[in-house]
Amino acid sequence: MTARPPGPGPGPAHPLALRSRLLAAIRGFFAGRGFVEVETPVRIAAPALETHIDAEPSGDRWLRTSPELHMKRLLADGWPRLFQMGPCFRRGEHGALHHPEYTMLEWYRAPGDCEAILDDARALLPEAARAATGSPAARRSGIGIALDGPWELMTVADAFRRWAGWDPVAAFDADRFDLDLVDRVEPALPRDRPVVLTDYPAAAAALARLKPADPRVAERWELYLGGVEVANAYTELTDPVEQRARFEACAADRRARHRDVYPLDEAFLAALARLPPTGGIALGVDRLAMLLAGAESLDAVMAFRE
Repeated sequence: MTARPPGPGPGPAHPLALRSRLLAAIRGFFAGRGFVEVETPVRIAAPALETHIDAEPSGDRWLRTSPELHMKRLLADGWPRLFQMGPCFRRGEHGALHHPEYTMLEWYRAPGDCEAILDDARALLPEAARAATGSPAARRSGIGIALDGPWELMTVADAFRRWAGWDPVAAFDADRFDLDLVDRVEPALPRDRPVVLTDYPAAAAALARLKPADPRVAERWELYLGGVEVANAYTELTDPVEQRARFEACAADRRARHRDVYPLDEAFLAALARLPPTGGIALGVDRLAMLLAGAESLDAVMAFRE
């Protein structure tokens, strides 16, 4: 493990000091709005089944890729507003924007939906940025991003028709979708303002509720800053029968791809029947800190790297 003393020497301008102010501001934001901070297990028996996310083994268990399933169990037990910041892990993820260990912020509202979560995000990001840097802005490749200005919303179908030449809602192709999202759509997104991609194809939202008016799409959005995906939000699926079917379909897909297949989280599925309408989000704290620092790599805002 190598220490990373990025940027100027220790002091208020150091990226690690910026990160510290960011974490404190996030906690203050949620405490001021009646959210309860929780800690859930890091070493778990049943990671959520998602096709392209691989958990890191830890003996006879795995390190969590997200605290989501445990947090929803707490919501089902009557806690209406929860948040958590802590370490998560994904096997095989390395690069300027990916680390195998990273810090995730998740928050949930019950009752709530992804629109309420979007309102939270619009309020949180400029407030946290001001506390961390003195300005409600982020930067990517020298381009400023006003977090307190207009956020542009566009549907996934519109973005793909414009920049990838096809509509993944009308005819979904999982592998093509992932490739074109990374290679064509994300590089073309506006860089000078927050962009929210909404209405993901149903097949690309394993834990999200489908839109009653159009079940081809899910109530899911993702936030991009400077073309970098920072957050992923859902109106949460609360039907345990449907959720089990989705997990089983994902397990079959992973098995066909020769990837690890995790056990079903039966405690989560049992709790899901008691979950009220809920909105939730996962936000990458390291990426947000990187963008607030105007850095090009997560290494700049992490004290150590492997």
